[in-house]
Amino acid sequence: MVRCTTIPGAYVVCRDKRGFPRTLKMEAAMNIFKLGLASSAAVALIAGTLPAIAYTGQELANQAKVSISDARAIALKAHPGKITDEELENEKGGSGLRYSFDIKRGTVTQEVGVDAQTGKVLENKKEGPHPD
Repeated sequence: MVRCTTIPGAYVVCRDKRGFPRTLKMEAAMNIFKLGLASSAAVALIAGTLPAIAYTGQELANQAKVSISDARAIALKAHPGKITDEELENEKGGSGLRYSFDIKRGTVTQEVGVDAQTGKVLENKKEGPHPD
C-alpha cells in the first residue's frame, strides 16, 4: 500500500510498502492518479461488455453449425431476459446437439433450447423446481 501526503509547494510525498519516501510534483501525482482511474474504467467497461468465453460443452463447438453468439440471439428472441447459464450438449431431439440457455426475466427462469445445427428453437419452457 502506498501512503501519500501533500506538502506546501505543490509536492506530494509518498511512501511505498517498504516505507521508502518518493517525492513527486503535484502535477505528476495527479497524472498518475488520472491514468489509474482511466485504466480501471476501461477494464470495467470491457469486462462488462464481453460475454463469458468458456461455457459447458465448449469442446463440442467444432460440431456445431450455429455459433454460440448466434444461438444466444435466437434464444433471447424466443424469451427476452438475462442469460444466467448456457451449455452445448448432446441431447435427444432435433439434430441431437443443442445449446441450452437459462434465461431469467423478473423472478421466472425459462429454459430455451436451440438446435446447434439448424438454429431452430427446440424448447422454450419454464425451468422446473429441479433444474438440470
